[in-house]
Amino acid sequence: MLVREARKRPDSWAELERGIRHRWTLPWHAVDFAFQWTAYLLSRWALLEVLEYLGILSVLFAVIFYYSEAGDRKKQKHYQAWQVIDTAQGKGGNGGRIEALQELNADGVALVGVDLSGAFLQGLELRGAKLARADLEAADLRHSILEGSDLEYAQLKSANFRSGSLRSVNLLQADLEDADLVGASLMGANLANANLRNADLRNADLTGIRWQEIKAINSANVQGVRNAPEGFIAWALQHGAVSVRGDGE
Repeated sequence: MLVREARKRPDSWAELERGIRHRWTLPWHAVDFAFQWTAYLLSRWALLEVLEYLGILSVLFAVIFYYSEAGDRKKQKHYQAWQVIDTAQGKGGNGGRIEALQELNADGVALVGVDLSGAFLQGLELRGAKLARADLEAADLRHSILEGSDLEYAQLKSANFRSGSLRSVNLLQADLEDADLVGASLMGANLANANLRNADLRNADLTGIRWQEIKAINSANVQGVRNAPEGFIAWALQHGAVSVRGDGE
């Protein structure tokens, strides 16, 4: 904001001319004289002061409108993110879905029932996401982080979670048949009534999992699982799981 102050009336040309020692500087003094009088006259013009205040008010109104429309901009951003997800539905590849999903989750938007089947989502980070009943069948989620997410009743058949983090994930009633969980962290995961038939659990971290109510584990590979709860390996083998080394082991 400009600070306006009353300007002193400039000297007349006659007074100014008497103080000039060198005549060759006269043109420069004449220009300065003109500017001084222009500034003086404009400083007395009320219209300029009014325009200055109007300029300040316009900035203030712009700030108010910007924040008042923040909700609409967020809705538009979410709409565009869902468009990206819906347009790529049923297709392989990424299609911008990683960024769209992360953006929605960061804003607390529920992703319940989202269809991401067959999607390429390596490195996806969705901490605490609401993914109940989501369809991730055959999705590539290697190195992804889904810590603390709710995947209750989710379709995860043939999904690839290699080296991913599923810590404290709710997998109640989730279908993990044929899922690749090699090297994944399932620390503290809830596997109650989950289907792990033919799942590959080699080298997975099973610290503190809720396993006593697993629905099915026959043909699942438990070779080299880490930190398995007491009694889990014996129970799994009794219920049809196997312990077989992979080709590269």
